[in-house]
Amino acid sequence: MTLLHASAIGLAFGSRTILDELTLTIEEGERVGLVGVNGSGKSSLLRILARAAEPDRGEVQLRRGASVTYLPQEPEFPAGATVASELEVARAPLKAAIDAHAALSARIGAEGDPERHDRMLSELAVLSDRVEHLGGWDTAHEARRLLDRLGVPDWDRAVAELSGGARKRVAIARALLARPDLLLLDEPTNHLDADTVDWLEDELDGRSGALVLVTHDRYFLDDLVDRIVEITPTGGVTSWPGNYEAFLEQKLVLEEQSALGQHKRERWISQEVAWLRRGPEARRTKSKARIQRARALMAEKGFTRPRVAELQVAPPPRLSQIVIEAHGLGKSFGERKVLEGVEFILQRGERVGIVGPNGAGKTTFLRLLLGELPPDAGKVVTGARTRVAYHDQQRAALDPEQTVYESAGGGAQGKAGEDFVTIGDRRVGLRDYLDDLLFPPVMQRMKVGALSGGERNRLLLARLFLEGANVLVLDEPTNDLDLVTLNVLERLLLDFGGAVLLVTHDRYFLDKVATSILAFEGDGKAVRYPGNYEMYRRLRPRPETAAPAAPKEAPRPVERSRSTRKLTFNEQRELAGIEEAILSAESRKSAAEAALSDLATYQKGGDTVPALRAEMENAAAEAERLYARWQELERIGAAVPRERS
Repeated sequence: MTLLHASAIGLAFGSRTILDELTLTIEEGERVGLVGVNGSGKSSLLRILARAAEPDRGEVQLRRGASVTYLPQEPEFPAGATVASELEVARAPLKAAIDAHAALSARIGAEGDPERHDRMLSELAVLSDRVEHLGGWDTAHEARRLLDRLGVPDWDRAVAELSGGARKRVAIARALLARPDLLLLDEPTNHLDADTVDWLEDELDGRSGALVLVTHDRYFLDDLVDRIVEITPTGGVTSWPGNYEAFLEQKLVLEEQSALGQHKRERWISQEVAWLRRGPEARRTKSKARIQRARALMAEKGFTRPRVAELQVAPPPRLSQIVIEAHGLGKSFGERKVLEGVEFILQRGERVGIVGPNGAGKTTFLRLLLGELPPDAGKVVTGARTRVAYHDQQRAALDPEQTVYESAGGGAQGKAGEDFVTIGDRRVGLRDYLDDLLFPPVMQRMKVGALSGGERNRLLLARLFLEGANVLVLDEPTNDLDLVTLNVLERLLLDFGGAVLLVTHDRYFLDKVATSILAFEGDGKAVRYPGNYEMYRRLRPRPETAAPAAPKEAPRPVERSRSTRKLTFNEQRELAGIEEAILSAESRKSAAEAALSDLATYQKGGDTVPALRAEMENAAAEAERLYARWQELERIGAAVPRERS
């Protein structure tokens, strides 16, 4: 059954047409991922579907009685709102249904007319179903559970006093509590740590109701949606059945069939497919697209090739042996201890992903390394040749009153208004450079403040990469970027000759880019793990289920471990080398996958492809065997050695 239908939607900002004759239908219970390049109108379309904004032309029809909840990128709250008052707004439909059920129940007992009594019973059943649909009879329990899991304390606290991340969490709880027929989410993972993103994905997956989702988190898209709607460069939409992986496969086939040339997009699409297939088996057990059905529809579709932003990096100066080191680093704010005794060494060629709950000290750690904050204890050592470029997640370096042209020309390579930028030893015309970044001449005259979030982020990254730095410190660089630009950024960081420190909640991005993970665990400490985010998830200690506490006056005796023997000498040697063996197996697996995602491999013929598939499967099996052996050695009695940072 159709839930929402938008027809002939048109929208323009000045002379710039965003949406044109766009038509979209959402069915009951459907999960839709909305994708498109930055500035294509994804957020604008969500606002129109939510009736938070009016199109220039066209209309949106919503099924009678259906409810819609919209979560914008930057949520808004009324003046004087508290956490509790916002949750009361979200729970209002549920409370109304419970009150109506109670009132009707009281009247049924006094009704003497059998026919009216039966009608009232039918109405009561409908109200009961509505109460269950809206979350159940305990109106406070669900709110408490959501806030606890999202880490939002103090129900009576004013929303205006909360940080941006905490406000986003309140807005997410408010949206989830409403249990609408249609939930519209615009970048819901921004400001969330990776563990909370995992939880939110599972929470949305278990809910009924339709979902339209704008996100740069590709695991989110792959796991949650059953249809991708792509906003085309002409302002319309193309619908692709299936999840993100199915979308990429369909695009790849169309690329192969297209006579428009190929290469760059074929390469990134095939790489994306390979990385999605590499994901853990648990992630692949959720409902997936029927690729055969999807491919059967391809002949009916047109294909428009979007342009790709050409981000470029100035060649980094050579690094000295010391890059950045932290020894015994400590920092407190008042009585709150944020960091304590942190040890960290960054070396050339490393790309360190930094993860942890919000407030655990990730950004504070970066600011200490950069010298923006003085440490309370310990010291930071910076190499003589270290040149740092810093991406601030607030994008404070951009002046909203400057034009795009002035902002780009005002970077480290020249003054505003100059007509060139310097990339290494090359001078490039500024207007051509901006055009390569998908800022055509008409946009170059726009104010920075009028750009979308993704466009501002792309402009800031472009300026940053021209600074000639050999250490990139990136705090949430993936926010608001479209999927194609994210792939360009990944490739750029993989090819970068310096070192990278990266704070991001994007699990997919960390899986592709990180060589190690520095995890802040909320106790002022940090632990460094080898490999990418998926390896970190496997290696980190799992929280144990707490057993009921025994009475203090009669404490239970502590049970000894079932196995108290120590590791043998050979087992100790095996444990010492197992990390390197796992990394080697994962590297062989990645190399085989990369080769299988390269179209040139299939042109070689012979037994090349079967041999690569066999190598990939053997390496995957070897990695799994080594992980199991690592866990076995832990159980025997020795902790896995990890670098304490």
